[in-house]
Amino acid sequence: MKIKRVAIANRGEVAVRIIRACQELGLETILLHSEPDTQSRAYRLADFKICIGAGPSADSYLNIDRNIQGALAMQADAIHPGFGFLSENPNFAKACLENKIIFIGPSPQAMKALGDKVECKKIARGLGLPLIPGYEGSDQSIDRLSREALNIGFPVIVKAAAGGGGRGMKVISEAPQSAEQIESAQREAQSAFGNPQVFLEKYFDRAKHIEFQVFVDCSGHAVHLFERECSVQRRHQKIVEEALSPTLSPQLRSQMSQAACLLVEKANYRGAGTVEFLVQDQKFFLLEVNTRLQVEHTVTEEVMGVDLVKAQILTAGLEPVFNSPWPLSPQGHSIECRIYAENPYNQGAPDPGLLGSVVFPEGPGRRFEYGFESGDEITSFYDPMIAKIIVWDETRPRALQKLMQVLKETIIFGVHTNIPLLKKIIDHPDFVNGRMTTQFMNENFSEFLTKPSVPPEVQQAVQRMAVGTPWAIGTSPLISANPFAAPWRSL
Repeated sequence: MKIKRVAIANRGEVAVRIIRACQELGLETILLHSEPDTQSRAYRLADFKICIGAGPSADSYLNIDRNIQGALAMQADAIHPGFGFLSENPNFAKACLENKIIFIGPSPQAMKALGDKVECKKIARGLGLPLIPGYEGSDQSIDRLSREALNIGFPVIVKAAAGGGGRGMKVISEAPQSAEQIESAQREAQSAFGNPQVFLEKYFDRAKHIEFQVFVDCSGHAVHLFERECSVQRRHQKIVEEALSPTLSPQLRSQMSQAACLLVEKANYRGAGTVEFLVQDQKFFLLEVNTRLQVEHTVTEEVMGVDLVKAQILTAGLEPVFNSPWPLSPQGHSIECRIYAENPYNQGAPDPGLLGSVVFPEGPGRRFEYGFESGDEITSFYDPMIAKIIVWDETRPRALQKLMQVLKETIIFGVHTNIPLLKKIIDHPDFVNGRMTTQFMNENFSEFLTKPSVPPEVQQAVQRMAVGTPWAIGTSPLISANPFAAPWRSL
């Protein structure tokens, strides 16, 4: 079946990314969107739109039937799930096939084999791959899990078997915390993935998070497109990613890439996937497999000269992907920062609202992936990501220098953003030298940032300029005494 029209079961910057890839392939696009997302860039770019439900994800983006019915109503040939939401749900992939819609991703069987963390470990163990010590048993009672945590030795991390992205993850530092943290992880796993099953792993406190991008084309031959360094994380969510890792040795790179390809080939995988590892003391351990496109796929595209989204679509349509001989060689260095609507001076609390002026400083080696523009609203229903900033340059030091300049020049009014925090991160000596581990944020930014003081003369100048305007200080109950309160919030 030839793909002519693609439905997009997602939102934000990834929906825009998929639309752009489809346009370049000459394909029509259908945006399956929630009610609030009519104010988004993807809504304006898509050829066709159909509302599949209300703002809460359970009523729209996580509802399999509504996504399928929306795609059928618009006569879609295929569905691209993006990342997050239903992208790693084998029941969604199965529903697509049952309704004669091509699922742009792996088969339900391959997704279940590798996407389920427990099943993935069983396959990896059979291949002799290095695994983190832990417990993946079927006995999910609190007593059994607590005993296993004690046997493993603290600290221990509890993880959801059916998902990732930091949901359903809890760290147990000592035995008295076990029951509470395990119950909390099970509740969160049930809420996020519809499956309360968890497993336990030894928690490494000095590890680097390294992931390998793999791709399997129609022939079933797996190739790797090298690694990404993703150690800068907060609450198990990545913030800054780069390709390649600044510290991975050639020997470890070779061993890890071979393990990644071996694993996906064993599961009869197709399309794009990511095999994630922890590296500590020059030893690597399998962490998990993400059976989808990753948020940070952009840095791989920059250094490898490939388009992973187009490759996904072509593979789903049983068309050849890469004509170049393998292995491809990486060129230069690329770094990505995730821009969130959050207050860096208030423990990173989400800061939804209407966007005022948004300006991204374009230039060579600068790439901006964004789902919202001036006048759009960042709602409280979803992850508050506004955009991703990606830079490329010939060397890592020059890429870092470029990224700092881009962050300084980026303008986003209307909401707080994490840009001040990002500038602090990439300027930190441990990051500059590539020494960051998964504990980098806890060790250096656990208290977040102190809000800079505003000199009295600046406050007075702003007050003078505000006189006579609709947002003059003291003239509107919606405006605080802060002279830098966003004026468009009262309009």
